[in-house]
Amino acid sequence: MRAARLIKMVLLLQARPSMTAAELAAELEVSERTITRDAQALSGAGVPVYADRGRTGGYRLIGGYRTRLTGLGRSEAEALFLSGVPGALREMGLADAASAARLKVSAALMPSLRDASQNASQRFHLDAPAWFRETPAPELLPAVADAVWDDRRVTARYRRQDTEVERELEPYGLVLKAGVWYLCARVPESGAYRVYRIDRFTAVDAGDERFARDEEFDLPGFWEERAEQFARAILRSEAVVRLTAAGVRQLPHATDRVVAREAMETAGEPDASGRVTVTLPVENEDVAYTQLLSLGPEAEVLAPPGLRARFAEAAARAAALYR
Repeated sequence: MRAARLIKMVLLLQARPSMTAAELAAELEVSERTITRDAQALSGAGVPVYADRGRTGGYRLIGGYRTRLTGLGRSEAEALFLSGVPGALREMGLADAASAARLKVSAALMPSLRDASQNASQRFHLDAPAWFRETPAPELLPAVADAVWDDRRVTARYRRQDTEVERELEPYGLVLKAGVWYLCARVPESGAYRVYRIDRFTAVDAGDERFARDEEFDLPGFWEERAEQFARAILRSEAVVRLTAAGVRQLPHATDRVVAREAMETAGEPDASGRVTVTLPVENEDVAYTQLLSLGPEAEVLAPPGLRARFAEAAARAAALYR
């Protein structure tokens, strides 16, 4: 524990001209007294740590000292490629590995390039979860992530409607979609690849048995294909809608963009008032009601009759409120 802290302290001082005891204590999550003892230990071991006294003083390395302890471990190298997704790293238990990797890279860079990571982080940030939605990390996510990294088979129990099912799985990859974690895995019995929501797992037991990964498996391509299949599979109904020009522009924001675009491509010519009629695939009447209600007077539902009646009732209620 202390050896790792001393190495990290050297890397911090190598990456920056000088750091105060308070700054080092905050970075290493120890007291300033511990920083003083660690600096003395490093000095005794031959690392030229120099302490500047006074209010503006601090610790620095002298004589152009550079440590050779900058080799990345496997977990650190893997975490480095995910460092643009800090929330995901924390949820998978990789935040410490990513921090160590960034320090080692900074220490190995030329002085003129050491601000590159800070420049990048101040100019790009990925905020994956959707607005107005709290999505706590699944409790079993770190265990699943460990199995994914190590190519270890797992025995998983998960909720499926009102029952629990147990499966042997080969965990291939993790996907974070709008704040929800999914596991892409192969079922050894059938060889089929499936997608599971991790928050529906009730137990995950990762043994020592490793599986041979199919090197041709493409996680982004697999997810894109399955996501498109899922989006189309749930569209079991249709709604006929007459849209104003403003409604046409707003439709992709109210429903699936691809579905909206394809519906507009098959639409007829505008009528005398400039409105167009489209047949829109929808999941069901309840979902269609929620989605199309956001278009307000820019959309008139023509069919099915039950959905049109719900909009007529909503319009009457709204009119009564604003009289």
